Amino acid sequence: MTGYETRDFDFDLRQGVAETLWTASGWSTAALAPGTVCGVGACYAPPYAAPRARLAVALEADGIPVSDTGAPGMHGTGLLPAGGTWRLHGIERRGTYHRRHEGRLVSLLVRSELTPLHGLPGYVLHIAVRNRSGRTLPLRLLPELTTGPVGEVPLGEWGWMPPEPDTAARDRATLAHGPLTTQLGPADEAHFDLAVLLDGSSPDGTPGQWAADSRALVEQRTAGALERVPRLITDVPGLDAYYRRSLASGLVCLWDNPAFATVPFPATSGIDGGALCAYAWDTGGYAPHTLSLMLGRGVADIVEAMVKADLTDHYAIAPDGSGTGVAYAYSGWSLVMLAHAAACHDGIAPDLVARLHETEERLADRFPAVGELRDYGAQQHLLEMRSAGWEHVVASPNAERAWSLDLLAELAEVSDAPVLAAPLRARAQLIRKAVAEELWDAGAGWFRSRYPDGHSELAYSIQGFDALRAGACTPPMADALLAHLREGAFLAPYGVSSVSAEDRLHYELGDVDWSGGGAYTGETPQLALTLWERDEPRLAWDVLRRVLWMGQHFPYYPQDHYCDRPAAPPSGRRSNVIAGLTGAEAVLLGLAGLRPQADGALDLKPPVWLPGGLELHGLRYRGHEIDLKLAADHCEVAVDGHAIHTGAPAPLRILGEVR
Repeated sequence: MTGYETRDFDFDLRQGVAETLWTASGWSTAALAPGTVCGVGACYAPPYAAPRARLAVALEADGIPVSDTGAPGMHGTGLLPAGGTWRLHGIERRGTYHRRHEGRLVSLLVRSELTPLHGLPGYVLHIAVRNRSGRTLPLRLLPELTTGPVGEVPLGEWGWMPPEPDTAARDRATLAHGPLTTQLGPADEAHFDLAVLLDGSSPDGTPGQWAADSRALVEQRTAGALERVPRLITDVPGLDAYYRRSLASGLVCLWDNPAFATVPFPATSGIDGGALCAYAWDTGGYAPHTLSLMLGRGVADIVEAMVKADLTDHYAIAPDGSGTGVAYAYSGWSLVMLAHAAACHDGIAPDLVARLHETEERLADRFPAVGELRDYGAQQHLLEMRSAGWEHVVASPNAERAWSLDLLAELAEVSDAPVLAAPLRARAQLIRKAVAEELWDAGAGWFRSRYPDGHSELAYSIQGFDALRAGACTPPMADALLAHLREGAFLAPYGVSSVSAEDRLHYELGDVDWSGGGAYTGETPQLALTLWERDEPRLAWDVLRRVLWMGQHFPYYPQDHYCDRPAAPPSGRRSNVIAGLTGAEAVLLGLAGLRPQADGALDLKPPVWLPGGLELHGLRYRGHEIDLKLAADHCEVAVDGHAIHTGAPAPLRILGEVR
């Protein structure tokens, strides 16, 4: 077998560290009620939002009430959670009740399976109860649905925060089920299906059928999304789990509602109802090649939708394609990165390249020119740090703009777009030169941020390494930057810090993703990828290995995580993020050394050092299937089942250009 199946992404709940887990179908998403065996919390199925919904289920066995509240300690005398499994199409939980009442044993094994529905707004909860009491028990299920207001929120209003329905919204959710009582013989098992529908509808069929249909659809969409993604086999501890969980992070961000601007629609987050919009930065700036493998020609639709929206005033597109939020300085580069990856994997139309060029120019003109550089304004347009620092005229994203102009020039050449490549490359070189000459502080070995009043300061943000990746550094500058990549500064036991812990002005612990004490989830693997691209394989692995723990403890990756302990902020952040795909991107393009080209060629540049052996099976690229085996002293490459290289690792053109 080469590809992945849905079951390959199963996750043992006992290993989880997230406070609340969610499950999504690409149409509906629902949360577990923490600590319970059967409880369900909030549910979203755009346009419907039920943030305060809760389905509680109690039992009555032999006249004895059995609660399921998740109460801690000695107060927890009801149903006790005993584990379970998160799956791409739902969550199974197990619980036990084993107590004596007036000398009579009541012993039950309870299993629940929560399935978010596809094609219907809501979920189905299947409950199975097994009698271990050694005698017949009368059993009754006691479900209680409390939803609060259930709102029908316009798709254009689904932004960063989960939507809050108007308190005047009527409670339209319905609870559907069959018989709830039975006589349960010794060792017998009873089954119940409960469905919660947010639109109050009464569709044909039964809850059990709706759940089965939804699971089948999720399996179908998973197979489609992973058809071109290679299976990883490795002897490196923790790497396989990290890679799989990275792919799962991307899968749970894909939505299939035909009312959305694209199908699939790559939400930045969405599983908790928040950030069910597509940021250009998260979508294109972190894992454009892995996303292109997953979505194929659908990536061009996403680029089209973002070009159509006015990103000069917005950071993302809402599910209906309208713009939301303020302008982000990184949007132009991110769009170009995504389009460039699409060109590598599936080609790109010349008219799209021309419109992309116009969009990049408009985005650049959104921010005032300061010589060859741009003043990107205050934090709301950049990293949203809570201190002054990485603002206004900064190395990143000025350096990324130079990179994007080079990529646009390349796209113009390979697609014959009506865009002149030479002026783009000339401008890119001038921008890089200005970054190095105007912003570099040789004494500090870091970039300064320059304010309109002439003030400048050093903010040791992880974005400095992005300027390195974008080609803005001379060799001495690169050496000085990388000298900061050390323990106690940017490096920590469980990842990297978004701001160096040595930066006493800007480092803080309350804003993990961009201000220190941790990082946005895409940052550590992207830094590792940068180092592999620079032929620094040992340092690259030293960075990536620090986040392998995440593959053991999250079913999908959260927005950000701590770097000094293996955990993520428990609240106030998004529960998932599409930039979780960056882990797979780092494995494919960094550790494995794959180098897709805009003309359709595919090169291999194996690292000169590896932490162990790895194999990639079933990579689909430009209509071909590629298999790769890499070890420290051996490399095998096959195309469509035919070996094209067997021997020592060396740079290799796997496939030639496509015209």
